[in-house]
Amino acid sequence: MVIGWGNKPNTQRAQEYAARHRLPYLALEDGFLRSVGLGVDGEPPLSVVVDDLGIHYDARRPSRLERILLDDPDDPELLERARSCIGRIRRERLSKYNSAPEVTLPPGDRPRVLVIDQTAGDLSIAGALAGPESFQHMLAAARRENPEAELLVKIHPDVGSGRRQGHLTQADVAGPVRILDRPVNPIHLLQQVDRVYTVSSQMGFEALLAGRPVTCFGVPFYAGWGLTDDRVPAPRRGRPRTLEQLFAAACLLYSRYIDPETGEPCTMERVIDHLALQYRQFRRNSGTILCYRFVPWKRGYVRRYLQSPWNRVRFVERLEEIERSGDDPDIRIAVWGLDCPTEVADLATRRQIPVWRVEDGFIRSVGLGKSYIPPLSLVVDRSGIYFDPTAPSDLERILQQADFSTAELERAEALIRTIVASRLSKYNVGRGEPLRTGARPGQPVLLIPGQVEDDASIRAGCPGIRSNRQLVERVRRERPDAFLLYKPHPDVVSGHLANPGDDAGALADQVVTDATIDACIEVADEVHTLTSLTGFEALLRGRRVVTYGQPFYAGWGLTTDHRPPARRSRHLRLAELVAGCLLRYPCYLDFRSGRFTTPERVLSLLQEELAGQARPGIRTTRLGRKWRKLLFFARGLYDHARQGS
Repeated sequence: MVIGWGNKPNTQRAQEYAARHRLPYLALEDGFLRSVGLGVDGEPPLSVVVDDLGIHYDARRPSRLERILLDDPDDPELLERARSCIGRIRRERLSKYNSAPEVTLPPGDRPRVLVIDQTAGDLSIAGALAGPESFQHMLAAARRENPEAELLVKIHPDVGSGRRQGHLTQADVAGPVRILDRPVNPIHLLQQVDRVYTVSSQMGFEALLAGRPVTCFGVPFYAGWGLTDDRVPAPRRGRPRTLEQLFAAACLLYSRYIDPETGEPCTMERVIDHLALQYRQFRRNSGTILCYRFVPWKRGYVRRYLQSPWNRVRFVERLEEIERSGDDPDIRIAVWGLDCPTEVADLATRRQIPVWRVEDGFIRSVGLGKSYIPPLSLVVDRSGIYFDPTAPSDLERILQQADFSTAELERAEALIRTIVASRLSKYNVGRGEPLRTGARPGQPVLLIPGQVEDDASIRAGCPGIRSNRQLVERVRRERPDAFLLYKPHPDVVSGHLANPGDDAGALADQVVTDATIDACIEVADEVHTLTSLTGFEALLRGRRVVTYGQPFYAGWGLTTDHRPPARRSRHLRLAELVAGCLLRYPCYLDFRSGRFTTPERVLSLLQEELAGQARPGIRTTRLGRKWRKLLFFARGLYDHARQGS
């Protein structure tokens, strides 16, 4: 077997060799839903086509795609998949490449007609039985046939930047024509026009997916099937096909897909999921983001979480740097948690600059944040922060208002099963052996997780009890019959943080230091907490949870709350709470690929990491702790320096 790339001239010898030795020849080419970025920038393809007859963009001879379409692709299940994928591509505005911004055209009262130019030397032009003169004929026809319309000419970005030549010159497009020469999301643009003219661009196919009439001055793969207005006869074709049949043939049968995270073969739906996730995050991260006083080691991974092809991320230390930013309407200020000084908040209010609050997500890492281990999940809250109940947050809004789909709830239930079965938690530290308690048979075991008492979640979320000792005293007073199991915070046990005056353990029946939180919850009947994430993790494991502060999971009917937050009036099922907290609220990052990912993938990465090593103990030697922190600190600084300041 001989393999070549497309129908380029440099494949001629390979094709001749295959013919001479009677070997099969396969032509490979990028698929129709290729990647996030451009191939010229080194972005690997997530889809390819494999053709044993020709290649789809060359109508001068048969191709495997043409043969598939002539063979009546009419399987009902296949066509339903095609219909579903087309709908998702429209909604998510996905294209061959997915790094261009959405550009909204100015309001107008005339129909809009889009004419698509292509770069000189594009092999699909000759392959579509067309030539340079076809573009002149196309432009003339668009003008003649749409005299009342606003004419838009889409120039390839490489032509606009001067790196390549196109076919339509400045003289050709003189007159009342709007030139579009910058990168723009194709589907979003197509949704704003009424008719499309093309020679052989894939954008013509995308126009069909967007529901727009398409006139072809060549014979691209999507012409000749009764879906386009064809000005060039299409040899061998002529049998009418539906849009679903065309899509199924091209994108489901002809194309092959590669899982962007595992490298294994996958479905188109998996690639759609991945590209849609990237594009949604890019949109959320748009604008100029001024990150105020982020410690140096966090900057590398924060920049990755804020990535977008059309944004700018700057790390600033002084208020003056924000003031010098001018009146840019797209400026945002990002701060870590509640670390927003009054003068910054006042400036943001005065100039109406949004403040984004950044914090670790709920499924974080194998190891503690204080060891400088970067998180696999992060929250970027545009209205508050989840641990501050004194003001609304994005998470509270999601949980109060969201209508979760059946698919989301099924994913949430699967996440719960995976987390519980794999014994995963936020930090995944401590020995995982079963825990023994000194409780008498039948005596209820109450787990009390200790917290760092100057932690922001206690300062903001505990209007009453504010110390571990007060909490243990309260529980002891109300439940004298119970066995109290106290687990100090891992940052305190590890020596990363001090908790002066915390003698709560002396009031408990047993103190646990180096066991996993999962092992502690497993032996507990109830969890009593101020605002600890342990309460959320206990809910996943079916335990009764009693709160004395106002954590993010309180007030939804799943916990017994001594101070229920007043704004939270909705009663949630556990799957709804998990869907909001783990699916909608955080963003996840696969540091291997550098791309946004899913909680399912993060759980898989954690399982993989834990399978290759013993869970890190919470207690370490002073030297070992310093060395590990130095290693991760240096890695964070290097990552930041490599990406730029």
